Amino acid sequence: MRSFRDRDYVETVEGLFFTVIGNVHPTSHVIAYLKYVPSPEGKWGREKRFKRALPYYTVPMLLDTISYLKQHYPHYVTFFDELGIEMSAIPLSKLLKHYCPERRLQEMFEKPKDNLEAIAIDLAQVIADEAGISINDLGITGSLLIDIHQPFSDIDLIVYGRDGAMKVKEALLKLYEEPKKRIERLPKDRLEELMERRQRLFYLSRNDVEVICSRKWNRGFFKGKEFSIHPVKRDDEVEEVFGEFTYKPIGLAIIRGIIVDSSESMFMPSRWLVSEVKSLCGVKVEGLTELCSYEGLYVGVVNEGEMFEAKGKVEAVYHRGKLDHYRLLIGSPEARGQDYLKPII
Repeated sequence: MRSFRDRDYVETVEGLFFTVIGNVHPTSHVIAYLKYVPSPEGKWGREKRFKRALPYYTVPMLLDTISYLKQHYPHYVTFFDELGIEMSAIPLSKLLKHYCPERRLQEMFEKPKDNLEAIAIDLAQVIADEAGISINDLGITGSLLIDIHQPFSDIDLIVYGRDGAMKVKEALLKLYEEPKKRIERLPKDRLEELMERRQRLFYLSRNDVEVICSRKWNRGFFKGKEFSIHPVKRDDEVEEVFGEFTYKPIGLAIIRGIIVDSSESMFMPSRWLVSEVKSLCGVKVEGLTELCSYEGLYVGVVNEGEMFEAKGKVEAVYHRGKLDHYRLLIGSPEARGQDYLKPII
């Protein structure tokens, strides 16, 4: 069995579907959030119907799923001393099936079963050809991965590896500008809807949302379908072992500083190295050198050399038991969705 990667899916013995978070997991559990639950009124599935447990990935909605699990399936909620938080996670003994995006995409190429699958593999082929990567470097996630999609479903692709992700980003930016418009950016009405929702859900100003959305390259439109594409690390790109680093909460803060390294910002969790950090509000520490975000909205939104402002949870980071540095975490339960990251331009 290959390792668990970000945006894989797992199915439990009760028929719950979870989305895997990140590539680093304890040996006994896979850390994931609840996405689909069986429901006769659900819009997804065929003979067996499912509904979304998490309409949008925000921390308040994530906390709602954890409350639901505590009430109905408490064995899927665990406090991890290493992370300093309580999180949904599936014991391997309760895992029924592990869904791998790259394998599912290959199955679809061999025999697409419906129009959405046909459009998805056409999109994957165009992207692979234009980026100069193998189709084996791509995968499919979301409802298509677990085969409960409907005609209204979006297409959510995966690109594996840093090099492949950079090539796909470059290729998509070129495709958006080509005259024949095989692949387009989101239509204006859809983009407006998306910006209004993000402004509402993330406590951001209209200007902040516009800047963040203008930097998003991984959402578009192809043959009448909205799609997204998400970089995920290959196994050989993951050096960290769960428990090697431990995190202790200090408190909430608002800080400003300069990004000195954004090479890890396209993955989940997103990471940036920072310098010249100044505390504007909240707790103050010396040696804060990292930003980390578990909120997908902020993937890749600040770049090397730019100034930033961020609100989040300050954590002490220990490496094998010894204090290493401090970081600011965006997407923590303590901030309850009111944390943020934005460039200062």
